[in-house]
Amino acid sequence: MLLLLALALVGQGVRYFATRPGEPPGQVQLLGALSAGSPRAQRDSARRQAQPLEPGERLDVDVVSAAELARLPKVGVRLAKVIVADREERGPFGELAGLDRVAGIGPGLLRVLAPHVAFSGTRSTSPPSGPPAQAGLPLDLNSATASELDRLPGIGPSRAAAILQYREQHGRFATVDELKQVRGFGQAAISRLQALLTVR
Repeated sequence: MLLLLALALVGQGVRYFATRPGEPPGQVQLLGALSAGSPRAQRDSARRQAQPLEPGERLDVDVVSAAELARLPKVGVRLAKVIVADREERGPFGELAGLDRVAGIGPGLLRVLAPHVAFSGTRSTSPPSGPPAQAGLPLDLNSATASELDRLPGIGPSRAAAILQYREQHGRFATVDELKQVRGFGQAAISRLQALLTVR
């Protein structure tokens, strides 16, 4: 009995010093303003990034993070990271057509994204490491190298590699329109390239 009484007194003493006097047991103490690194602030940030865009809201693709880009319709986290990686490697897109150089983005997705995106940067064009073809002449689709194809607008490394792979598997291109058979090329992309490509 004495032991139980001693434990009860010790418990009351701890409660008295650990809490405010007169505070009922189990009283919840609310925290003050949360810092930016608090779990609640992170939760709110994650909730915002998961939200679809508001009507009329546009994201600047040349500036925003991958988490923000993932809010765009039909983009998602994986493609958003690919977009940011391309932007960091090759510079800003500058316009909607500039996004076409990203693997996984084609004419259909560009149409979906058009009302939701803006561009503050100037489209970057890499300085050529060598002439893609003789001055003033279009590039021969049957002899162009991957680096020459990569320098064309809207192609990029993955599409250039797809062209070379198709050429190895199926032989020479008969026409520029045959690019429709290559993974990643739609009619809009081919139309933009018509004046820059030829077959010999």
